[in-house]
This record gives sequence, structure tokens and C-alpha cells, in this order.
Amino acid sequence: MPQTLLALGAHYDDCVFGIPGILLQAVGKHYRVVIVAMIGDYENWAPAKGRTAELKQGTIEIARRHGAEMRYLGFKSGHFEVTPETKRAVSEVVADVRPDVAFLLWPRDSHPDHEAASSLSKIALSLTDRVLESEPIRGPRRAYYYDNGPRHTIGFEPDTFVDVTAQWQTAIDWLGEFMALVRNEPYSSGTLDGAQQLKQAIARYRGQTCGVGFAEALRAVQHYPREIL
Repeated sequence: MPQTLLALGAHYDDCVFGIPGILLQAVGKHYRVVIVAMIGDYENWAPAKGRTAELKQGTIEIARRHGAEMRYLGFKSGHFEVTPETKRAVSEVVADVRPDVAFLLWPRDSHPDHEAASSLSKIALSLTDRVLESEPIRGPRRAYYYDNGPRHTIGFEPDTFVDVTAQWQTAIDWLGEFMALVRNEPYSSGTLDGAQQLKQAIARYRGQTCGVGFAEALRAVQHYPREIL
């Protein structure tokens, strides 16, 4: 059976900023790749005001072209926290997708939306059947935290590095396509905007850390055994 990857974030761009290379690697290995943005209402965010449906449909189409399925929940920035209702909403996604491997935001962050999304993700991935009061549901065999850059993430020390050099150009283009959509302009490959420049600096630094061109860094939610010989 094909393996399934589930990436959870707060905003439309969290996963595509944090782990685009890993998402593309999974697509290349014939995984089913599902990206979930918990915020699906962008009417209180100035760059997308009046364009929520366009933003969502555009990102869904871009993700589809890259081989991934993108979903949105109905939360609004600044208006969601850990409640029985939000725990159920995220748990229902996990129960439907049944991921083999999952990725969630690092819990310490300067952005409250990121912290809320991380908490909800951990609960939903760990306690799916208890939240839903259902029959037992197998959780992902592995789960990893990812960071969202120095302007947001606090105290993130990775213990896992993934070489994404082979996927890098497509990964940085994917992020650029999302950013151009928000600006309501066509994407031009080869000229990096601010978000792309930041992501490239991070990926190059992570690559230098482990001796490759570009890398994405993670921290395992739990300790997993590894073959080292």
C-alpha cells in the first residue's frame, strides 16, 4: 500500500515554507501527500481580504501541480485555540487521512496561531480515537516538528536533517508561487522574494550543518531507533 504523509500548519504557507523539499521527496517516492492549513478564513488578514476563496483555490491548484493534496479547515487567525471543537476538527482530519508519517509546527513560537496549531496537531496525532471517542485508530509511526524561521520559531534545536538539494529548485519555486499568489501577480522563477530569500538562507545553513547543499531540519516528537552500521 502507498505510504501517506500528513503535514499540518496554521496558515496556507507554513508547510510549504517549512518542509517543501521533504514534501517533494515524498511525492517522488509515490507517497500520498496531504497538507492541512487550519486557517481557512483570511478575511481579517489585509493581503488576502476579499480574496479568501481565490487564495485557497489557487494554493490548492499549485499544490496539486506539485503532486500534493491541500486542505483547509475553517479557523480564522487569532480566533482559534485548543477547545473540544477544534480538537475534534483536527482529529477528524487525522482519522480520515491515516498518516504513516506526520509533520507539525514546533510548539514555541512568537505567533499565537502557530502555537495553537502545534498543540492541536500533537493532540490530534496522539489521541485521535480518544478525542473522537471512536474505535482505535493507529497514529503515525513517526512524527516530526518543523520550524518556521527565525522571525517566529523559538528554541528549536533539530535532531534530524534531510538533504533536499535535489528538490531545491522546485521547492523554492513552490514557495514563490504561493507568495506571488498573495501579491496577486504572476510568479517569475529566478528572482527570489523576501520569503524565498529567508527560506534559502535557512536551508543553506542547515545544509552546511550536515555537509550538503540544502537541507531541512526536524526534531522528532519521540525518540526513534536508527541503524547506524
